[in-house]
Amino acid sequence: MLLHDVLEAAEKKYGVQFNYAEDVIAGIHISPPADDLSIEDLIIFLETQSKLIFSRLNDSIILIKHHPKNLLCGYIKSSIDNLPIPLATLQKGTKGIVADNNGYFEISDYKPDDSYEIRALGHKSMILNLQDYDLNSCFTLLLEPDIQALSEIFISNYITKGISKLNNGSFNINIEEFEILPGLIDADVLNSVQAFPGILSVSETVSNINIRGGSHDQNLILWDNIKMYQSGHFFGLISMYNPQITQNVSLFKNGTDVAFSDGVSGTIAMYTEKKLNKTFNGSIGINLIDANGFADLPLGKKSSLQIAARKSISDFTKTPAYDQFFKRISQNNELQNDINSDQEFDFYDASLRWIYKINDKNELRLNFINVSNNLVFNENEIVNTVETSRESSVSQSSIAGGLQYLRKWNSKFNTTLEVYETDYKLESINANITESQRFLQKNQVSETSVKLIAEQKLNEKSHATFGYHFTETEVTNLDDVDVPRYKLLVSEVLREHSAFAKLNWKTLNKKTHVDLGFRYAYLDEFQKHILEPRLSVTHKLSNSLSIEALGEFKHQNTSQIINFQNDFLGVEKRRWQLTDNDSIPIIKSKQLSLGINFDNNDFLLSVEGYYKKVNGITSQSQGFQNDFEFAKTSGNYEVYGIDFLTRKRFDAFNLWLSYSYMDNKYHFKELYEDGFPSNFDITHAITFGSSYTINKFKLAAGLNWRTGKPLTEPIDGNDVVNNTINYAAPNSSSLESYFRVDLSALYYLDIGKKLKGQFGASVWNVFGKDNVINRYYRLSNVNLVEINELSLGFVPNVSARILF
Repeated sequence: MLLHDVLEAAEKKYGVQFNYAEDVIAGIHISPPADDLSIEDLIIFLETQSKLIFSRLNDSIILIKHHPKNLLCGYIKSSIDNLPIPLATLQKGTKGIVADNNGYFEISDYKPDDSYEIRALGHKSMILNLQDYDLNSCFTLLLEPDIQALSEIFISNYITKGISKLNNGSFNINIEEFEILPGLIDADVLNSVQAFPGILSVSETVSNINIRGGSHDQNLILWDNIKMYQSGHFFGLISMYNPQITQNVSLFKNGTDVAFSDGVSGTIAMYTEKKLNKTFNGSIGINLIDANGFADLPLGKKSSLQIAARKSISDFTKTPAYDQFFKRISQNNELQNDINSDQEFDFYDASLRWIYKINDKNELRLNFINVSNNLVFNENEIVNTVETSRESSVSQSSIAGGLQYLRKWNSKFNTTLEVYETDYKLESINANITESQRFLQKNQVSETSVKLIAEQKLNEKSHATFGYHFTETEVTNLDDVDVPRYKLLVSEVLREHSAFAKLNWKTLNKKTHVDLGFRYAYLDEFQKHILEPRLSVTHKLSNSLSIEALGEFKHQNTSQIINFQNDFLGVEKRRWQLTDNDSIPIIKSKQLSLGINFDNNDFLLSVEGYYKKVNGITSQSQGFQNDFEFAKTSGNYEVYGIDFLTRKRFDAFNLWLSYSYMDNKYHFKELYEDGFPSNFDITHAITFGSSYTINKFKLAAGLNWRTGKPLTEPIDGNDVVNNTINYAAPNSSSLESYFRVDLSALYYLDIGKKLKGQFGASVWNVFGKDNVINRYYRLSNVNLVEINELSLGFVPNVSARILF
């Protein structure tokens, strides 16, 4: 029958309108479509039959046009249910194509012998060889599901391209597809996650990320499933995880998968590329902070190796960006003393990932990471008319390795064995010339982990996951003074056995998704049993409207404390400690959140309300700098909050606005009978961002505004009593509002057939605003002194990268 007649009937049946020029459909005959087709299936049928393009302009208008010359088209679907796979990627070298929400893709300027690798979350990759297909009509590609990755994209382009919300309530950042963010040249993971509502850093560092009002030590940070106890270079100003080798990031604010322990506030899990690479590629780059390189090396047909490394360039030159970073970390500590000299700072990181595909059923993965920060300076003083100099230093380092063995027993059952060892060390030597004294401090963490995971596909709607997890954590703290002789060495070990189970269920139409799981933990030192339920439910009310409910119980055995504000020369003040199930309790949390999302025509509106309570926190872990500074007690905090995000794309433009509201209160009965605002209670926070992409040029601009951090001030007019600061009620005041504007730009250049160039520039804090991020008070003799800590100032950065 004539296509014209089919279109007229479809307009009446589905309430849509087809727009086309008469000569486009003139004389085209097609087979009659089935009566039970949905409008989406009908469009696919008509495209296949007519060899025309059907583009949905909105819910009711569909545009029909000819295929351009030298253009082919196709659909990517699941081999299980034949449903479209949205946002699958087709990769050929550095050229990437993304399928739309109906799995439809187009390839222009192709050659008949071209090959593309097709990847989609939750499915196995496949190679598309064009010579194997009829290129004169749209064809269909079927991807096999991968039961190791069950979560599917729920909302794409959540903030910007490359960021997706999954149907288990988590967020995924695909570094390869990631678009530019304001103020960043590279996809710095721990800075990038702060674009999400409800996540920020009150101290403007990646070593103090606050997820829904929690302290940084309450975040579980994983690198290829290895727990890391260090976050940043430059003592927290940039992430220590090289973005060149990090390919995917999973972020959980709630509803965490039962396979994960710890992280009562949130989980940030980073992953290297999981596929076996068969072609060599790499890059070298430099910016005003570091030089870096990356290589992806195929080792035969069954193995590949990825290597990445970075090193600061401060050995060779001191750039404006370095000067601003150093100025930031040297505030209000011994580095700021004018008599100190010969300051040297250096950092590096090196990481690798090796995959060996033994056969179709067995695979080995090896990961290794080594990170170091070193700061050395001379403390100078004139003693008996003689100038004397002694060296002080502080270093922070991590080294970790992990091995994974994956076994696919059959099409429905597979197992994974994960083993890792992670070691962290913070050490300082403080020279006191006047007292002829040397003060050595160390904080070390050594953790061994073994985890076994089994995954079983039950039917087309459900999967089950079971597992066992053993961890042994040792924390050592050392204080060593030579004059007068004093040494305190404390080393503690804790072993935990855990078992977990989860049922993943979804309807055949994929509108409803449920993850229900339980995690059981046994701490042998205390003979303590802990049961933790986890829940994630998402449901699509329509193609545009969805709701979600998330909940979890979690615990953790480690936390960071501050003994004295001048610990580790005041550059790094926090040391890890283990719970003793008494004065240092096991930290436990419970959280519930409800959200609604509207996603239609490149417009997104997302609102989520939540409640979180965390018990067992210690006053030493919260960084008090008032009359509670030396208190040693435990308590809890409660948070009520709302996370809001709206985003709109206009062709080359992308705009987003996020807002978070929080009411975060401490309850320390021994310190203050009533609750009082948390040190991380940022009541209102707003982020506005925009990006523009045209051809090979990307530009981003954004602003961050938030209310000031809570502050305990001395009572005005009666601020000092009996040589002691007389404070008002705890955290009854707040700092001035924080405001920052950032810019960044990237340009891509074809240098040759196999060489690409990437050039970038960014400015952090364009207006150079001196934001006060912390304020505290001290007595000098009998006088009250106000001390302010300022944010980063105007930080320019430029970068150049060659890709090959």
